[in-house]
Amino acid sequence: MKSGEKLEIGRIGQDKNGELEKGITHITAQLIEYIPNAVLSRTILRKTTGNVTAMSFDAGEEIGEKSIPFDTYIQIIHGAAQVIIDDIKHRISDGSGIVIPAHRIHWFNATERFKMISTVIKSGYENMTPIVC
Repeated sequence: MKSGEKLEIGRIGQDKNGELEKGITHITAQLIEYIPNAVLSRTILRKTTGNVTAMSFDAGEEIGEKSIPFDTYIQIIHGAAQVIIDDIKHRISDGSGIVIPAHRIHWFNATERFKMISTVIKSGYENMTPIVC
């Protein structure tokens, strides 16, 4: 890209499968907006082998405790988040990420507004029995 050139960003819509339109350039942090007192999500890709989702959290919001049978990669694309995995708090900020291991109890707490990309990979963990400590 030459100095002074503008990056053309198309209108980002969703296709008939509810996925982000393919082949259109986008700015990741602009895929989803903030809504007061809300957590929003937008599907980027949805496949039988996994999902990629953009999410935004307004300050003070959280997603309660859960565990899923797949590894999940979380990348913060705006702001900072508190991610709790097995009662261990992690502060993750712009450009940083963390892998949440399959079958681990985790949740998200928005001490400030943040946006993230969640990538879930489905690969063999589905048939395992979780280990209970």
